[in-house]
Amino acid sequence: MKFFIDNWMLIAIALASGGMLLWPLVSSGMAAGSLSANGAVQLINREKAVVIDVCEAEEFAAGHVVGAKNLPLGQFEEKLPGTVKNKALPLILVCASGARANRALAMAKKLGYEQAQTLSGGLKSWKEANLPIEKA
Repeated sequence: MKFFIDNWMLIAIALASGGMLLWPLVSSGMAAGSLSANGAVQLINREKAVVIDVCEAEEFAAGHVVGAKNLPLGQFEEKLPGTVKNKALPLILVCASGARANRALAMAKKLGYEQAQTLSGGLKSWKEANLPIEKA
């Protein structure tokens, strides 16, 4: 017991550094509904996932995932049921960085699309993985 009392500061530092080492594992696991670029490709190929880009029309025209459908975030909630009628299909939601896609994910889940997921890192991570994009 004397050891712990005499070295409480060293023990606290060791615990804090261990927590910092584990944080990336814990935080990536908490991002439920988030896919890597390679995971998205597998979902598209194996389960015929529908890619929905929630960027504005100008951003979409500048570059987007091949085969993606454009539903700007402002129109997402009212147009999604008409665009993707089968709620059992997996959805992959994409935007430039991932922030708008996370908001769209909450809307999609509320509408009953339980297999909706976001592309982690957005279109930026798609490009970094050297995956194809197309321009409109």
